[in-house]
Amino acid sequence: MKKKLWLIAAVVVLGIITAAVSFSGAAGNDGKTIKVGASPVPHAELLEQVKPILKEQGINLEIVEFEDYIQPNLVLNDKELDANFFQTEPYLRNFMEEHKECKLVNVAPIHIEPMGIYSRKIKSLTELADGATISIPNDPINTGRALRLVESAGLIKLRNGVGDTATVQDITENPKHLKFAEVEAAQTPRTLEDVAAAVINANYAIQVDLISGRDALFVEPYTSPYANFITVRIGDENRPEIKALVTALQSEKIKNFIAEKYKGAVVAAF
Repeated sequence: MKKKLWLIAAVVVLGIITAAVSFSGAAGNDGKTIKVGASPVPHAELLEQVKPILKEQGINLEIVEFEDYIQPNLVLNDKELDANFFQTEPYLRNFMEEHKECKLVNVAPIHIEPMGIYSRKIKSLTELADGATISIPNDPINTGRALRLVESAGLIKLRNGVGDTATVQDITENPKHLKFAEVEAAQTPRTLEDVAAAVINANYAIQVDLISGRDALFVEPYTSPYANFITVRIGDENRPEIKALVTALQSEKIKNFIAEKYKGAVVAAF
């Protein structure tokens, strides 16, 4: 009898403990969690700013940082993320053509990162020597974007009608006989000591304290079509958590933060 009473008491105590743990877990995890993949700067920094806004709405934001431009889309497509934040519309369009298994869509523009031409060796593009080397990003869209920027600077001419996927083979005029070294976008700042100039995406320029409005020899206009978007899987565009994320990122608070933090190296696209 005593043994039976002991077993009953143990079951009751275990039940109370289990209930307490369950209640505690639920209380500590109220609301939903969304995971967003992002480049460290400025994307993850902007996401950090909206964490408190989302928290007030019962949404926990988990930020997963990526250093490359491939994995964030693959991981999102595999449902390991709820969204990502790093890419432009032309980049996603090209990515989808190369990865037809991925079903992703851009849902909202957040900011523009004007691409610039930088140098540690010259003060003006007029100082570029004949045969000088310029490093540019090697992914298809950023290669084309960089070459179009170099063309806008008056250094080369590209084939008429060439689009976002221009390559060095599309150069039709190159009076200074410039050479182009194609490297991963994240590595372009590291080439500055070895080349005459480098075309660098603003997010990577910021990481080495280069500000387009202050340091670039030539920079894209702030009306650049290369806005950075929040991206989700097709079908998730209207999820309440995604809409809340977009609203928070497109708020006056974030617009002011962008202006104060990045001093023109990043500009709001909303």
